[in-house]
Amino acid sequence: MKPFLSAATISLSLIVAPALAQSASCGGSFADFMQGVKAEALAAGYDPSAVNAVVNSARLDQKVLSRDRAQGVFRQTFLEFSKRSVSGYRMTKGAQNMDQYSATFNRARSEFGVPPEVITAFWALETDYGAVQGDFNTVNALATLSYDCRRPELFRPQLMGAIAMVERGDLDPATTTGAWAGEIGMVQMLPADILVKGVDGDGDGHVRLKTSAPDAILTAANLLRSLGWRAGEPWLIEVTAPDSTPWEKSGLGTKLSAAEWQALGLRARNGNMPAGTLEASLLLPQGRKGPKFLAFRNFDVYLEWNQSFIYSTTAAYLATRLGGAQRYAAGNPDQGLDDAQMKLLQQKLAARGYDVGKIDGILGARTRDAVQAEQLRLGLPADAWPTPALLSKL
Repeated sequence: MKPFLSAATISLSLIVAPALAQSASCGGSFADFMQGVKAEALAAGYDPSAVNAVVNSARLDQKVLSRDRAQGVFRQTFLEFSKRSVSGYRMTKGAQNMDQYSATFNRARSEFGVPPEVITAFWALETDYGAVQGDFNTVNALATLSYDCRRPELFRPQLMGAIAMVERGDLDPATTTGAWAGEIGMVQMLPADILVKGVDGDGDGHVRLKTSAPDAILTAANLLRSLGWRAGEPWLIEVTAPDSTPWEKSGLGTKLSAAEWQALGLRARNGNMPAGTLEASLLLPQGRKGPKFLAFRNFDVYLEWNQSFIYSTTAAYLATRLGGAQRYAAGNPDQGLDDAQMKLLQQKLAARGYDVGKIDGILGARTRDAVQAEQLRLGLPADAWPTPALLSKL
């Protein structure tokens, strides 16, 4: 479910093959390209049999390229995506898994500081607890994305990581499958991450995220800690907020202490507010009339795992539900914009000098920031949720 490489993954890639990442070529004849991979891998000291196994089996996969250029799952709103993603099955199966693997989850908490519900939520969203791990040949996917000239510097080290996994006996070039972008296993991780952060949870001498739940649980916990997870601290809580809330203070760009948010009238919808000194941002995924959350520093780790705001908020919310929180109050959000209207809005914002990135109809971070700035300028509630009324005023 991660159609991109996080900052952590990129740095891990460079650990695996620093020289190769800087000298990567792309395009041309695929056969010649793979011979170049072979020459560099052998020069770097990889086992010749593993190198040959990968190079001889690799095939260009046009379906991978099609997927890479057609990413658009997060055109959905938060309510749409979260209602589909936080299903009764995932809640029930998640509770069963946390019970079945309680000893492993206890180890994840004690060694890495990550609670069971956080790991379980990623496990659910990434692969439905291992049921849907992807059917793309991993070597073909990585070879194709390395060969393609869009992001070769990111994927070529991952191909080298796959060779290293073949050496370890943890990847079979002919049969190992996963996501279209090369992620493997129950929690969908790339070879570079697995090599550096992999944990042998079941004690069999291998890290096999496709078949071993203990390996997947502990490896995910290790990765989350490396991304900055803070043991014992919250990540997301649902809150209520009065109409008098200064909505321009919402968004990830503003952090206030929990005590300051309380002084503004915010209250935890379930239970108590965390310690007053902990800093948090007010998230309004669909504006001031929809669900409201305080996102603490651990929420930043979710964005490292997946840069999509909608995915990360849903994953964090699912973790709270698995931990016992109630279903959010959906509210009655103002009508949003359809795809054509969003593109028009982005064009108008760009014409006013805002950097909204690509005109793609997706409500990303830069578009949200621009929307909020224009709402404030026009005297509208600055909750960063674009509406037909805002579009009309622009």
